[in-house]
Amino acid sequence: MQIIRVQSPDGMKKIPSTKRETAATFLKKVAKEFGFNSNGFSVYVNRNKTGEVLSQNKSLNLLKIKHGDMLFLFPSASSSSSSSGEVMDTATPHTSSSLPSISSSSSSSSSSSLIPRSSSAPQVQEDQIDQYLAKQDGKIYRNRDPQLCRHGALGKCVHCVPLEPFDEDYLNHLDPPVKHMSFHAYLRKLTGGADKHVDNIMFENHTIADRFLDFWRKTGSQRMGYLYGRYTEHTDIPLGIRAEVAAIYEPPQSATQNSLELLEDPKAAAVDEIAAKLGLCKVGWIFTDLLSEDTRIGTVRYTRNQDSFYLSAEECITSGYFQNQYSNPCRLSRDGYFGSKFVTVVATGGPDNQVHFEGYQVSNQCMALVRDECLLPCKDAPELGYAKESSPEQYVPDVFYKDKDKFGNDVTFLARPLPVEYLIIDITTTFPKDPQYTFTSTQRFPIENRDILGETQDFHSLATYLSQCSSASFLDIVSDFHLLLFLVTNEVMPLRDSIGLLLDAVKTSNEELAQTWKKSEQWATIEQLCSTVGGQPSSSLGYEAMGGPAAPASSSAMWSCLHCTFMNQPGTEHCEICSLPR
Repeated sequence: MQIIRVQSPDGMKKIPSTKRETAATFLKKVAKEFGFNSNGFSVYVNRNKTGEVLSQNKSLNLLKIKHGDMLFLFPSASSSSSSSGEVMDTATPHTSSSLPSISSSSSSSSSSSLIPRSSSAPQVQEDQIDQYLAKQDGKIYRNRDPQLCRHGALGKCVHCVPLEPFDEDYLNHLDPPVKHMSFHAYLRKLTGGADKHVDNIMFENHTIADRFLDFWRKTGSQRMGYLYGRYTEHTDIPLGIRAEVAAIYEPPQSATQNSLELLEDPKAAAVDEIAAKLGLCKVGWIFTDLLSEDTRIGTVRYTRNQDSFYLSAEECITSGYFQNQYSNPCRLSRDGYFGSKFVTVVATGGPDNQVHFEGYQVSNQCMALVRDECLLPCKDAPELGYAKESSPEQYVPDVFYKDKDKFGNDVTFLARPLPVEYLIIDITTTFPKDPQYTFTSTQRFPIENRDILGETQDFHSLATYLSQCSSASFLDIVSDFHLLLFLVTNEVMPLRDSIGLLLDAVKTSNEELAQTWKKSEQWATIEQLCSTVGGQPSSSLGYEAMGGPAAPASSSAMWSCLHCTFMNQPGTEHCEICSLPR
């Protein structure tokens, strides 16, 4: 007796057979097991639909189909409607993976359905990392166990046959254990190999995080930023995805020690456009929740833990809003999207009273509740959300969650209130042993929207920055995310339409391209402006002394700026608009 595994869009089944059994007899067993008629499906040796097993009188042994092998079943077009599976989100509490998931009396919080391979899928452009992982085998290969295996070097048995990427026992025995299988492993499990969120967050280097934290260190106020980077393969988890952070953009915001409010950002579209040309995208957001414990030794309070909360309900709602805004393209979903890769990072105090970076996502169910405006925060309990009640203006289905009572029995509760631990998934956040640098500048150009610190982005700061880069190559000088943003978005000399070549140079680390752009008219104008405002730039950059600014003709009359033509009030020596001298 031998067992042959057969995967289909509805899952995997084990079919008992013998070596002498014919392929025709075996296929009849498969049809009976999966509920197909004899012409309603095809079975292949390989996932890519090669090596079809035909209904014939040859034995399985002659066809080299042996114990433990995996075959792949694909329904024909006429029977595909009966084989579609549905992606159901399983949101487990952050503190206990054994508790059941949230449920709803309506489809309001359900996920999109998957489409079987033989059906017409929506034409969507998936992220590059998804396209790459969809082509990977993903199996976990094991060596022959000398104690358990009783076969030759070329044989395979249940002790050494490759495991599927969703094998729970394997994931649980990793160090550390993997609580949530990767998104692509989850898809493989649901679709049975018919086709083909995030598993790790990594900052390229400590400098990115340290510069972000500087705002809190200098003001005591909290801070928020958008994470720009790329999605790559996370090799520690089968078919895993990693969000690599290369830069943090800080949008306009109003903050205190206990609050943070985002303001309208007129430069948001330009920032996304520049990032895209640099090969980056917005992968998440980060915010601080820090309180000093002892300023003499630099410790912070440990406030977010199992006795309080990890993410507040309001933060979960914000994360859900962002994840809905940046949903994940997926060709297996009926509407072309499933879940999100957008991550949340909190800079907060850890158990050792040092700053820790904790990563999270909210579940697809939370995304749906936020999308349909069904979830509210509780005023005096940050760890609790509240499922809105129906009103004449909006019908809201009842939402339930399960917990265990003191006797260990499963008890169903109405989600009013709802512990938000049911809505969040924690993601390991790391820094590499060997720092990586997408942006190689060793000097620090001021970060945007930090005027409250006296750190402004203008041509004074640009002249100072350039004068400090005397020994660096031109590519290294301009390889700074915040500098590139300033060159594109400043009001005096915006280079949005003429900076493409420079962005290509930074993206590809091409010094020759950078030198070509340096010879452009636009950079010559930037040089003149920097020379005019002072701070003699380095001669290695080709600057020439341009002389000081002309003395004002009269201090009692309005004057027109020579650089931007703005009419300034009398008695001022610098332009209100461009900050350049009179």
